[in-house]
Amino acid sequence: MCAILGPGVDPETAQYYLDEALLAEVDPFRWCAGHLAISDAEVMHRAAIWAGLAFYDAVPQFAHPPVNAAQINMLAGARLVRATLASREIGFAAPDFFALLRLEALRRARPQIRDLVCLVPERALRAFLAQSASAALMDQARQHLTLKWPFAAAQLDLPGWMRWSFVFAICVFTLALLAAPLIGQWWLMPFWTVLISLPTLLRLGALFEPGRPPAIPATFEEAAEFPFYSVIVPLRDEAGMVDQLSAALSRLDYPPERLDILFVVEQRSPETIEAVRRHLHDSRFMLVEVPDAAPRTKPKALNYALPLCRGEFVVVFDAEDRPEPDQLRRIAGQFRVQPDVECIQARLNVDNGHHAFLQSQFAGEYAGLFSVLLPALARWNIVMPLGGTSNHFRVATLRALGGWDAFNVTEDADLGVRLARRRLRTATSSSATLESAPDSFKAWLGQRTRWMKGWMQTFLVHNRRPAMTFADLGLAGFALLQVLLMGMIVSPLLHSAFVMMVLVAALTGRWSLVIPDQGGAIYVAVLALGQGVVMLTNIVGLARINGKTPWWTQLALPVYWMLIGVATLRAVFDLAHRPFHWFKTPHHVVATNTDTRRWQALRRWRMRRLGRSGSLN
Repeated sequence: MCAILGPGVDPETAQYYLDEALLAEVDPFRWCAGHLAISDAEVMHRAAIWAGLAFYDAVPQFAHPPVNAAQINMLAGARLVRATLASREIGFAAPDFFALLRLEALRRARPQIRDLVCLVPERALRAFLAQSASAALMDQARQHLTLKWPFAAAQLDLPGWMRWSFVFAICVFTLALLAAPLIGQWWLMPFWTVLISLPTLLRLGALFEPGRPPAIPATFEEAAEFPFYSVIVPLRDEAGMVDQLSAALSRLDYPPERLDILFVVEQRSPETIEAVRRHLHDSRFMLVEVPDAAPRTKPKALNYALPLCRGEFVVVFDAEDRPEPDQLRRIAGQFRVQPDVECIQARLNVDNGHHAFLQSQFAGEYAGLFSVLLPALARWNIVMPLGGTSNHFRVATLRALGGWDAFNVTEDADLGVRLARRRLRTATSSSATLESAPDSFKAWLGQRTRWMKGWMQTFLVHNRRPAMTFADLGLAGFALLQVLLMGMIVSPLLHSAFVMMVLVAALTGRWSLVIPDQGGAIYVAVLALGQGVVMLTNIVGLARINGKTPWWTQLALPVYWMLIGVATLRAVFDLAHRPFHWFKTPHHVVATNTDTRRWQALRRWRMRRLGRSGSLN
């Protein structure tokens, strides 16, 4: 241990650090890299010198290890790879502390071992294995779901005829809405009433539920009790966000030796790859490069990285995310006291809702969803569409489900449905992650078009074989699924048509266009109630999070719904022509340099305190 810590370290100090690592039930090498500001490469280099073995800072790229599809789920825990180098088979190893002791004893007994084994840093070994297995990883990323769900995968269950039939139905529905004042509305009344009133009743019920999930303490007294946690951060063309992102993730208050943070970057983003490399001095960070291959979607990148996760739990964060530092602690504790929960959705808060119209509406929408509706759905144990980030899973469950649908552009909503179909429980947490709403109409429209298209994909895929979905969910669950998904798709069109008719009536004075008869009065009442309840839900959500967005901005919700209606129509035609196209939402830095320096100073202070006291809490 003295050799690892470097010259000038006395045996008592070395024994103290060794005891701390053993108490934490973690490899002493990993503990030193996480707590003592010694890079994992330097730790292994010193270990190689002590053991009398060769050291490489990376496995040579021209080595050729055999990696096949059957082995990729073992990549995360691999410590040794046999590779052919200069026509000779050599073992590249990243041994733990006790394996190194055995290896050193073997080297003394058999000196020829020094010509057969080279030591490499563990992260370098994992990165090399990921690169060597890239073909198998990519194949699993795209195809694995079809093995688990052959009848509920967008790749197989979105044929052209089905997409075009849906497009035709939406077009007919939209034209019927616009022509309703001229041709009468009674024949549309049952459809309107169901699609508007049932989601309205759900939101009304959610308003009477407690706003926050019950507080669940993170019941961990010692470091050894913390589960291993993996964090996946998919990135593409996000070089400008990496500094802010790495600062946010470095603030995570979790034992570093039990934390595994994977930056999953598309190879077609070389600037982002270089930006991530500049932060790999943090022992928790690892770069995973995803080969350029269709579909170019976030869920494909997530699936590519899933076999490389060595944690018991995994969470997904996006490039602009700033999670609360204690989020992993709190949710790990929640998983511990709720063993029947397989997925936990953290709250997403928008921090720029006070900037402009679009941002204020986006903030209210998120507040209503994550602080009002989703906690209620979780309490009622019914289908819950997940958010695209800050959702935490048990890794074993996620792998058993087949991961994410690589061809669904709202993989979060689809995964929420599949959890429900397997009768797996989802919960929410009051721990928050800060996000920023799109700062331009173009970015917002592209993102919202993708969301609407993804909800359409999810609706079609899980209704391609309705009898199977009905058998999985039961009558109530199946009905609620239809209400939630169709409500998200059709409601913007209904509300947009209503607002347009009101505007035309106001300009022309022909109010008979809006209320031509008793049926029209019922229609107006249902729509007005629906918009009013959504508005109230957003306002209550904003009050619960105590954000910067003024409540009165939500009075402009009808205008926002018209914009969503435009995005819905764009999504319909996008679904027909390019169903798997992923619109990449641009992000911009919001954290200041002062914020970054303050949190970095806080982390250094915590590490110094740890070195003195040995405490992790």
